[in-house]
Parts: sequence; C-alpha cells; structure tokens
Amino acid sequence: QVQLVESGGGLVQAGGSLRLSCAASGRTFSNYHMGWFRQAPGKEREFVATISRSGGNTYYADSVKGRFTISRDNAENTVYLQMNSLKPEDTAVYYCAANSYLLAPTLANQYAYWGQGTQVTVSS
Repeated sequence: QVQLVESGGGLVQAGGSLRLSCAASGRTFSNYHMGWFRQAPGKEREFVATISRSGGNTYYADSVKGRFTISRDNAENTVYLQMNSLKPEDTAVYYCAANSYLLAPTLANQYAYWGQGTQVTVSS
C-alpha cells in the first residue's frame, strides 16, 4: 500500500548534522503514522522518533531527544529526520517505517511498512 525510500545518510564528524528524508509513494500518505528506527551492527533495531498523521504529535527516544527532530510534509509525501549534535553512538542504518494505526508507536512491530534503510556513520 505504501513504499518508502530513505535518503540523506552519509559520513559526518561528531557534533555535525545530517538530515534524512523518507519519500513515500501512495495516495494516502497522510493516513499513516510515520517512524524512524535505527539498527547498529550486532544490535537490535531501536526506536528513534515517531510522528502522527497530521504531524501534531511527536515522540523521541531519550537517547536522541533534544538533538533530533522528526517532521513531515504531507503535500510532499515525505517525512524527515533532522539530526544535530551527532555522536558516534548514533552510527547505524536508519529506517523509515509507516502504519495506518499504532497502539504503541515506539515498537517496531507496530509498523507494517519499511524502507530499505540509509547508513549514517558518525566519526569521532
């Protein structure tokens, strides 16, 4: 029902910034809750941020709160993750995810659709 394509990953020094984009295909993008998750090598996929259908509600993992900002532009069918003050521990593959209904937006199993991921590497 929806396809997600992440972009914007790359290599950045600690303290730097990066903006990830997730472009969604589909006629009803505004119907979907969106989330960002990340997975480092050898680690479980972890929640990063989520945003409601209208963009009015956001929630962040404690590890990124105050540094990352999730936003969406429903007219562009795109969700963003602005990452500031990056740390080496932020290094991971970042995934965009979507679902039409969420009971617990911090849980990966609540999301039905996933992008392919984009690599973010933060050097010390």
